[in-house]
Amino acid sequence: MKYAFYPGCVARGGTPELMVSANAVMDRLGIEREEIVSAACTGAGVLQERNQKLGDALNVRTFALAEKMGLPIMTICSTCQGVMSQANRRVLRDPEYLAEINEVLAEEGLQYKGTTVIKHFLWVLVEEIGIEELQKTFTKELSGLKFAPFYGCYIVRPSDALGFEEHPERQTSLETVIESTGAVAVENDGKTKCCGLPILLINQSNAIQMVSNHTGEAKDLGADAMVTPCPLCHLNLDGYQPKAAKRRPSGKIDLPILHLPQMLGLAMGMQPKELGLQRHIISTKEVIGKAASAPVAVR
Repeated sequence: MKYAFYPGCVARGGTPELMVSANAVMDRLGIEREEIVSAACTGAGVLQERNQKLGDALNVRTFALAEKMGLPIMTICSTCQGVMSQANRRVLRDPEYLAEINEVLAEEGLQYKGTTVIKHFLWVLVEEIGIEELQKTFTKELSGLKFAPFYGCYIVRPSDALGFEEHPERQTSLETVIESTGAVAVENDGKTKCCGLPILLINQSNAIQMVSNHTGEAKDLGADAMVTPCPLCHLNLDGYQPKAAKRRPSGKIDLPILHLPQMLGLAMGMQPKELGLQRHIISTKEVIGKAASAPVAVR
């Protein structure tokens, strides 16, 4: 099992703890990967609003690089997954459009033939590794913890670009992985809604209200933490939670936001510093304590 690894920008910059924890967990799972070192940013959907062809060309270039490597792409960013999936769908549906973009790529000696598969790490866990094999790597039973899943926008919409018809299990993949650790997946209305980050610079008030709504709801439902496969969602839900808490009658929320690999690392018995859990704005100490006292996993 080997992939052309596309971590995305945020995992290296704004949330380096994601990169650290993802690499640690992937090593434990035996996932082989070769990073696409010269790949560009996907544009995060923002660039595409201004210049769709430029955004698509950047992504198709990445597809061509992976195609040249002979490997499927694996990403650890939901936003990257969504943007790349939409770009891939557009060029595969329109051969003339793909030919136009290939003309641009030809200057670099690249050509995309349309064979690259793009999969988020979350989907790789469920579809490639399988839950039973995943559980074999767990040393802890996180039965005393409750995690609220938070997918974010780009890994759930538009569903046709994301292959939900062919892979219906993707719609509940995050809950499936959470429950595989022995933890409870806390159902919440916000799990497939926008975190607010895309509008942060143009309407900060509404963006912060969205953080308050999502994290406050999960906290009220008894969640110990929220788990997300999207580093951009993490940036907003963790970083702006102190401001969002002021919108609540109690004036506090205090809900840790975990990256998906961090939760898996806890179930694997990894040390908190290995997973970068000390880097969060909202303290993860209570979650760490509960995970440390969790019973040994029996498989």
